[in-house]
Amino acid sequence: MSALCLLDFTAAFDTVDHSLLLIRLQKCFGVEGSCLEWFSSYLSGRSYCVVVDGVSSKVTYIICSVSQGSVLGLVLFILYVADLGDIVAEHNMSVHAYADDKQLYIHCQPEDAQSAVLSVQQCVSVIEQWMAASRLRLNMDKTELMWTGTKYNVSKIPICCHSLTLGGAQVVGSDAVRVLGVLLTPDLSLDKHVTAVSAKCFFQLRQLRRIQHSLDDDSAATLVQAFVTSQVDYYGSLRQMSGYTYAQIVKQRLGH
Repeated sequence: MSALCLLDFTAAFDTVDHSLLLIRLQKCFGVEGSCLEWFSSYLSGRSYCVVVDGVSSKVTYIICSVSQGSVLGLVLFILYVADLGDIVAEHNMSVHAYADDKQLYIHCQPEDAQSAVLSVQQCVSVIEQWMAASRLRLNMDKTELMWTGTKYNVSKIPICCHSLTLGGAQVVGSDAVRVLGVLLTPDLSLDKHVTAVSAKCFFQLRQLRRIQHSLDDDSAATLVQAFVTSQVDYYGSLRQMSGYTYAQIVKQRLGH
C-alpha cells in the first residue's frame, strides 16, 4: 500500500523568478555564454497592457513568470523546480511530476503507516521551505492525501494516519483524488472516473439533442466530436482493465 500526497502550487508559472531561473540554468544545467544570454533576452523586457475601444491601460512590466501556454515556458518551469526530485529522494519517497502537478508517494505496510505519515510531513515541510526560497508557494487548501491499496490493508490504517499536519494546516485524507484529470480511488479502480465522464457525456448529448433540428449532419458530428468523443479519447491511453479499455467501458455506459 502507499500514501499518496498531491501538492498544489499557487500560481506556479506566474511566480517563477527570472534571476533565480537564470542562475539555475547556469549552475545546475551548464547553460552558459550566448545561450544563457539568449534566455536572459527572452525573459527580460516583457510588458503588457489592455486596450479597449482604443483606450490603453497602464503598461505593466513583467519581472517574473514564464508563459504557461508555450512549450518553452513548460520546459523552463520543469528546470526551475528540478531540485524537488532530490529533496523527495532524501526522504526515501518517490515523485510523479508533470509541470506543476506533483504527487509524492511512499510504500509501506499497514503497521508502518505512522512512520510513513511522518516521512510525508517532513518531506513536505522541507519542500515548503525550498519553495519559499524559490518565490513559490504551496497551496495547503488544495493539497490532498489518499491511501492506496486493498480495502483490507486500507481499513487497517489507524485513524490518526488519515490526515497530515502541514505548516499548521490540517490535510484530511480523501476517498478520491484527481490526477491530471483522472479520478482515482484508494483501490486505483476507474469506476468513479468512468461514472463521472459518462455523466458529462450524457449531459452534452442532452444539450445537443435540444438543437439537433437546427444542425446538419456535419455540424452535429463536429459538436459530438468536440464535446462528447473528446471526453472519452482524452483518457484513452489509460491501461486496460479486465480485458476492456477505458474507452470501451465508457462507450458501454453510453449505450454504444
